[in-house]
Formats: sequence, C-alpha cells, structure tokens
Amino acid sequence: MEFKAKEIAEIINGTVEGNPEASISAFARIENGKPGTICFFANPKYEHYVYECKADIIIVNNSFEPQKPVQATMVRVENAYAAIAQLLDYVTAKKRSYRRHRGFRSKSYFSTRFGKKVYLGDFSYVGRRTVIGDYTKIYENVYIGDDVRIGSKCIIYPGVRIYPGMEIGNNVIIHSNAVIGADGFGFAPLENGTYRKIEHTGNVVIGDDVEIGAGTTVDKSQMGSTVIGKGVKIDNLCQIAHNVEIGDNTVIAAQSGIAGSTKIGKHCVLGGQVGVAGHITIADNTSFGAQSGVLGSVKKEGQAFLGTPAIPYREYLKSYAIFRKASAEK
Repeated sequence: MEFKAKEIAEIINGTVEGNPEASISAFARIENGKPGTICFFANPKYEHYVYECKADIIIVNNSFEPQKPVQATMVRVENAYAAIAQLLDYVTAKKRSYRRHRGFRSKSYFSTRFGKKVYLGDFSYVGRRTVIGDYTKIYENVYIGDDVRIGSKCIIYPGVRIYPGMEIGNNVIIHSNAVIGADGFGFAPLENGTYRKIEHTGNVVIGDDVEIGAGTTVDKSQMGSTVIGKGVKIDNLCQIAHNVEIGDNTVIAAQSGIAGSTKIGKHCVLGGQVGVAGHITIADNTSFGAQSGVLGSVKKEGQAFLGTPAIPYREYLKSYAIFRKASAEK
C-alpha cells in the first residue's frame, strides 16, 4: 500500500514540512530508513539518525528543532510514538479488509452463536454454547471450549487454547500458543507427604483492548475470576496465576510471572523477568525494573522499584554504588 505525506498527515492529524507528495510503501526503523519508507523519531538518543536517514518521510514531534539539514519530508505531530501507532493501526486495518477472510472453513462447531463475518480457520474447534462476536478472526488450529464468550473484532492466532467458560472482551488480540484458563498451581499438602489437587472452578475474564503475547498462560481462578483489565498489554512467555487481578492499562514485559491472588493496580509497568509474589497488592502507577523480585505489597502510588528484593529505585542506585565500591576495594 502506498501513502503520500499529505495523506499521512491527515490520518495522524499532523502538518507536513517538506514535499507533501513524497510517497512511501513500507515502515522502517529510523536507523534502517531507506527510500520508499517512513520512520519516526521520538527518543533524543536517535537524533543523529534523523540527519543520516534515507527514508522519504519521518514523523517527528512538534517540539523537534533540527540542528542540521534534514533530507526527508517531516510530518510534525504532538506525539510521534502515538502517531506511528495510529498509522500502523490504520494500515493494518486496511490490509485486513483486503484479505476478505470470511465464512467458515472448519466443521468442528455445534450450538455456537457466530456474529457477522466471523472467520474460522481450518482444524479449529469451537465448543457448544460459545458466543463469537462480529468480525472476529480465529486462525487455524485453535481450540475454544464450551460456554466461552469472545467479543467483536478479536484476533485469535494459531495454536491458542481457550478453556471452557472463559470471557474475552472486544478488540482483544491473543498470539500463538497462548493458553487462557489452565488450572492454577493449587495443591493441598497431605500428612503422608503427597499433594492433593485443588480443583479450579472459576474462569478468566479479559477486558476490551487487551493484547496477550505468544506462549503466555493465564490461569483460571479456584473460585471467582482471574481478571485482566481493559487495555492491558502482556508480552510473550508470561505467567499469570490463578485469582490474579491486573488493573486497566498495565503493561507486562516478557518472562514475567505473577503468583496467585495478587492484585496489580492500574497503569503499572513490569519490566522483563519481573517476579511478583502471591497474595500481595500493588498500587496504581507503580513501575518495576527488569528482573525485580517483588516480595511485599506496595501501598503508595507512583513509585519505581528495582532489584531483588525490590526496593525504591533511588535507594537501589545508592546501594549499587556501595556494592561497586566494596568490590573495587577487594
């Protein structure tokens, strides 16, 4: 698909600085920009690429003041990150509309209620009494159990497993081989040293506009629901245990794990490989750096933590300076 600078500016509510007829047909990172591509610049560390970049169009913030000549046509916007996301959404939606994947290609469905223009790929199974919303696309080799509710305009990629009774909102994306609704890790120790399985009778409830990465598992609750709030983004290879609640618009990076019955607030950030202990509460707007080990509740909003056990970010930096000094003296 080809777009001109003036068309892009209209889509993302920007202004053109340069040639409004400059056209592109692909996206590229700013360090790899070449003719026919569009890039974006938002991080000051990458400013030198703006002057070296061969891309035809670069999206920049309104506040950007070039220190050297810029060869590319610039489209100025309030927020370059948000603008490139908006443009990618627009282009992706256009491509999907061209594919015209409609109707059913699998015979493995029973009393399911399908909305308008649902796509169901080969070898996918949808159980009894399940409801699938309008324009949802279920790729090949997907398992969806009985009594599942899936909203409109969702994308379920190949290999996803959704256990019976799960509830999924609108505009949800679930990537390949994710598992929604597996039993949680619940076992009762017995006097003879063995363990007895505790049956899980609850479900998983996923809000609107959620994205769940490949290979991630969200366990169903023992009772009640494991809850993933609206707008939550979970990366690949994460573990969300039973009875966990994750607040709206929280983001969780790859290989992070949250133990059972923990409540994560809204607008929180968990870096890669963060581990969160069970039965604790994390306040809204809390951030944890990569590989943090969270052992206790966080009651005050807006704090940043790092380390294992996780401590406030500034305290960690002071401690690290002491560690380095001690190491140097040996």
